[in-house]
Amino acid sequence: MATESDSPDALSFGLGLDEPPQPAKPEPAAAAQPYRVLARKYRPQSFEELIGQDAMVQTLGNAIKRDRLAHAFLMTGVRGVGKTSTARLIAKALNCIGPDGTGGPTISPCNVCEPCRAIAEGRHIDVVEMDAASHTGVDDVREIIEAVRYAAVSARYKIYIIDEVHMLSKNAFNALLKTLEEPPAHVKFLFATTEVNKVPITVLSRCQRFDLRRIPAEKLADHFAEVSRLEGVEVEPEALALIARAAEGSARDGLSILDQAIAHGSGGVSAEQVRAMLGLSDRGAIRGLLGLLLAGDARAALESLRGQYDLGVEPSAVLRGLLESVHGITRAKVGGVDDRAQSAEEREAYAEWAGRLSHAVVHRLWQLLLKGLAEVHSAPMPLEAAEMALLRVIHASEMPDPGALLERLANGEALPVRAPSAAPAAAGSAPLAQATPTAIPLVQAAAVEPAAAELPTAEPAAAEPPAAPPPPPSPIAETASRAAPASYKDLIETLALKGKPHLAQQLHDFCGLVRYAPPEIAIRPVKPMSSDLVRDLGAALKGLTGETWQVTAEDGKAEPTLLEQEKMAAEAERQSVLDSPLVKAAFDAFPGAELAAYTLDEQRSA
Repeated sequence: MATESDSPDALSFGLGLDEPPQPAKPEPAAAAQPYRVLARKYRPQSFEELIGQDAMVQTLGNAIKRDRLAHAFLMTGVRGVGKTSTARLIAKALNCIGPDGTGGPTISPCNVCEPCRAIAEGRHIDVVEMDAASHTGVDDVREIIEAVRYAAVSARYKIYIIDEVHMLSKNAFNALLKTLEEPPAHVKFLFATTEVNKVPITVLSRCQRFDLRRIPAEKLADHFAEVSRLEGVEVEPEALALIARAAEGSARDGLSILDQAIAHGSGGVSAEQVRAMLGLSDRGAIRGLLGLLLAGDARAALESLRGQYDLGVEPSAVLRGLLESVHGITRAKVGGVDDRAQSAEEREAYAEWAGRLSHAVVHRLWQLLLKGLAEVHSAPMPLEAAEMALLRVIHASEMPDPGALLERLANGEALPVRAPSAAPAAAGSAPLAQATPTAIPLVQAAAVEPAAAELPTAEPAAAEPPAAPPPPPSPIAETASRAAPASYKDLIETLALKGKPHLAQQLHDFCGLVRYAPPEIAIRPVKPMSSDLVRDLGAALKGLTGETWQVTAEDGKAEPTLLEQEKMAAEAERQSVLDSPLVKAAFDAFPGAELAAYTLDEQRSA
């Protein structure tokens, strides 16, 4: 009779007869699944789940039904629109065998058969996915060329998915050309890239190209709403619209923002939380600031800008918000479709504003704010540049409407003098849409004078008093025009005299002029220069003139550098000496002579 010590467990662990039996160990608990971000968790598993790419899905479906499959596909588009997901879906569609194992290629893969599950999990031996960013050389492509000769192990097609294919080297592309043009019948190539312009045309001509579009914000918002429902999280519709707008057509970017917003909130996601998380300016504050600009209240407008800056809102975000408001007013004027990201109060304010502002006023306001946004992006001091841009808008709002001026000049009427306002309106005291159509003419007086000079004027009646003199120019504009150098050459000489000789020397020797219109200057360096050149020049000009300049380095057509101009002038001078009759006679009399030195005065006197 076997004793306890004779049991295998007792013998293996050396237990004695006097030891009590050991309790059975519990089975280990199943390991908890690690958290997957929403962008991976809700990756499309079928073409029906692929949003915003209906044209491509229809083309692929027809090609599969008619057995007109290309041997190479190229998916291009911005990040997060589904390029790699589409490549994997095509791989499943071509290799799906159906639940019963007898199916063929289909646009609706079953996601049940072994090939579908293996491809979805990234473990199928015949579906090779390669990142061209880390496999850029000829040797990596040579491995593919050697492997395509062998048939697929278990799948219908051997498929190579190359992501970010534009990162391959030139030699790697050339090595792939022959195989890509005439691959074996069992091989398919699927390429994905965000920069199709970097892919050689010889590769593009061998592929069937699909341009994946940006996903509309409305579809993204609906998709994010469904994801929120599946996650059991309450998200406000306005918050979803803000996330969809911030995603800029990318489903992955939007899901990443939604993931962050869910973690940021507690139990739900509100529009205020999304704005705070993304650093977006409050829409109500933007509308209030726009009202202050239209009312001409400079102090309150600057205080509003400073308040939003203190809350963490970037100056560029404030100007973008103002541009969005102006765009909303324009859409309201033309009767566009309502934006789901706008609240009811916002749409009502835009509609009222649209009824009071003319198209010309709104378009000029858009141009001025757009110019201000460009200055903020390039300025070394963004907040100060934003303040100057807002002050420019307010200053322009005090100028008369050029259309009204031309009409009065054509009728021979005297021009009225606009008296200065007694006091600016209090912030928020007037409704936002109370600005008159002439509130933002935004046109320089110099643009009116030439047209006005060509119009006939009538003799004023003797009884009428003489017209009052025009209002004095703005002190800021007068100071800027007096302080700004008249030309690019004068600017360089002024910088050299004001303690910036090194910067002046760089501009003189190595920078050609593209455009000079104070307070704007565009230059083209003729050789690689330090990235601090634009910043240093902007700071120097601000200290020189007291005004923020827009300084840019461009690649367009430019004048020769001042050094090149001086050399060309010296060469022309020397050639004029050589072409003079006296010098020609001297060279004829003394063959082999050279012109060592000369002075132009002596040559002219001779």
